[in-house]
Amino acid sequence: MAAVRHAGPARTRWWRLRHNPLRRPSYLVEGWLLLAVWTLALLAAVAAGLGTAGAVERDGAALRAARHPVQAVLTKDAESGTPFVDGIGDAHAWATVRWTAADGTRRTGVTRVAAASRAGSTTRIWLDAQDRLVPEPAGVGQARFQAVVLGALAGVTVAGGMLLAGSGMCALLDRRRLLQWDAEWARADRQWGGKTR
Repeated sequence: MAAVRHAGPARTRWWRLRHNPLRRPSYLVEGWLLLAVWTLALLAAVAAGLGTAGAVERDGAALRAARHPVQAVLTKDAESGTPFVDGIGDAHAWATVRWTAADGTRRTGVTRVAAASRAGSTTRIWLDAQDRLVPEPAGVGQARFQAVVLGALAGVTVAGGMLLAGSGMCALLDRRRLLQWDAEWARADRQWGGKTR
């Protein structure tokens, strides 16, 4: 004997927007509201993601254009404390370096160098337009990765906020419907001889 499968009720798509004599006007409003919220959330997420990614890439390109590398000489050994490891696994330490500025003056400053660097060795440092020490700018690949991650995060945040607002509006419509049903049942109860409140 074969097992009998009982199918559940068929799910009707877009039921809020279909004509039905029992459909309340608030269901139609909710249907259009949900359609509008999902459409706007998708468009806003794409716009926010692309806008953020573009801004991050432009900022990275501006930093790369504003900073330039020069060779510097370590004036003393890198600090022998615990070295810190950067994102690609290289150990770094702080050290004092000396370099020649564009105007020919000698300058010194403290920057990150390879942990095993000794006094007298050369290292590459990054300077801004005023010949001040600055961190190395992100490379093109790093900047692109940051742009993708931040763009995706911005898109998800914007879409999530819009969907949350739409969900709140739908909850208000549900609450209003429940109050209407309660009032109608109370009216019907009185008409049928039930207790009044």
